[in-house]
Amino acid sequence: MPSTPGRPRPLPPAHAAVVTLISTARFAPYLAACGGDTAAALSLYRWNGEAAAAFFEPLGHLEIMLRNAMDARLVHRQQRRQRTTEWYDDPTVPLSDKARADIRTARQRAQRGGAVTPRGKIIAELGFGFWRFLLARQYRATLWPDLAGAFPHAPSRALTLVEDPVQRLHKLRNRIAHRRGIWTMPLAARHDDLRTVISYIDPAASAWVAASSRVADVLARRP
Repeated sequence: MPSTPGRPRPLPPAHAAVVTLISTARFAPYLAACGGDTAAALSLYRWNGEAAAAFFEPLGHLEIMLRNAMDARLVHRQQRRQRTTEWYDDPTVPLSDKARADIRTARQRAQRGGAVTPRGKIIAELGFGFWRFLLARQYRATLWPDLAGAFPHAPSRALTLVEDPVQRLHKLRNRIAHRRGIWTMPLAARHDDLRTVISYIDPAASAWVAASSRVADVLARRP
């Protein structure tokens, strides 16, 4: 019996268990994009996972490099102002209430397992979102003049040169972390964002990350 136009074709028995375990709701967008072809939709779903995994590695490198570069500039800011308190503890540093809450949470996590908490553990517990929002326009006149030094190879000191791609990469990273589909996103452009932001920090670091990245190969194999 021919399938009704506009409706998905019946699932072949060999695929039914897989689709059930994925969940009908999660699989539906892939099935719709493939015109009801279950085999093609499963290929797209699998490829989406491969793309997410390929992006996660360089995104991890970016997160570490970004936070360390920005932390170094905030430390420098404290030294220049002759402040002896860590920047994340200093009430004179113009951080938002949300940022202060993130720091409290990071400290609580870092303190597990010992009374002495190295500052490096606290910095490491501050997630990508924390650093992304330190690049928000609300800090343009306060923190950005110092944070701009974390990107010495950017073509200018314009905040948007860094904020915009980091914002886009943060969105991509969150979708990957929550196992959401990324196949509808402009992934080649996000790959460019990755390389661009790291190159603003250090071109050699960008080349090092690119040397082991699988992103381009995976994007080229999109079904």
